[in-house]
Amino acid sequence: MTQSLVISIDAMGGDHGPSVVVPATARALKDLPGHIRCLLHGDEAQLRAEVAKCAGLAERAEIRHAERVIGMDEKPAQALRRGKGTSMWAAVEAIREGEAGVAVSAGNTGALMAISKLILRMSADLERPALVASIPHAKGVSTFLDVGANVDCDAERLVEFAIMGEAYHRAAHGVAKPTVGLLNVGSEEMKGHEEVREAHRILREGGLDLEYRGFVEGDDITQGTVDVVVTDGFTGNIALKSMEGAAKFLYGELRAALTAGPLSSLGALLARPSLLRFRERINPPPAAPLLGLNGLVLKCHGGADDRQFAKAVRAAADVAQSGFASEIERNMRRLPAALSSAAPADGAA
Repeated sequence: MTQSLVISIDAMGGDHGPSVVVPATARALKDLPGHIRCLLHGDEAQLRAEVAKCAGLAERAEIRHAERVIGMDEKPAQALRRGKGTSMWAAVEAIREGEAGVAVSAGNTGALMAISKLILRMSADLERPALVASIPHAKGVSTFLDVGANVDCDAERLVEFAIMGEAYHRAAHGVAKPTVGLLNVGSEEMKGHEEVREAHRILREGGLDLEYRGFVEGDDITQGTVDVVVTDGFTGNIALKSMEGAAKFLYGELRAALTAGPLSSLGALLARPSLLRFRERINPPPAAPLLGLNGLVLKCHGGADDRQFAKAVRAAADVAQSGFASEIERNMRRLPAALSSAAPADGAA
């Protein structure tokens, strides 16, 4: 018998709230097996009105009333103080209570990270969660982290991200021995700030049993030079949003060129299916899992439309049925020994 899966959704999160989240959930469930259903957390009256517009959704979605919503501009500390009773808090809490296997929110990133860490706690002695994105390239996809959860990272955090990213890529994409690289401003040993150079040394000398390939540069992310690209959340978030902006620009320019005249428009009409596939291919995915928690939480970007949020819900179902969490825990057991073996000798420069 197929085991059921429940996806817990913050239906009030993001720039659009229930008007996008509810129809997107219905859209996603149509493509998912019948044993997968959802919990929708938010204002009951609004959610019931939106669910009533979506044929078949009421049979596979349960509404859970939440009094309040965490604002997109709230600071994490403020969100923690007033989090109970919000749709985001309830969505994550459903995992801890065993009511759901994964949660999805398009709400405030910092608040989601803080609330998830408080409710679910970190696994395997990890200190901070990391947001991971799958970036398309000619050979497949690269796993890229952190893309926004941690602005400041020391060397040990970067090593943790490498371990988490490698385990996630193996479980999510079926690669037996993923290759790992550290994002830097050049491939030479002396390049980069102190934290990235120290992380490079630990990964190279610590005996972590990772297929570590050294430093990679920004253009390597979309070339597939390595399977896993590791950086801090400040750099990663800028890089991810730059790629999203470039993808929108390229698609917009191509569309404009193909609709510039009658003949071009006719060609665009004939090429429409290919253009849509092109758009899907070049756009980074809208959902980023938070790795390292005792539970699965996915962050969808705040401006997601119903098509993009539906992709996030489908991604949540895929992640919940993979085994990356156990892979991360297994790898993390080797980290203390790696840090010890890679420690500089007394008196070393």
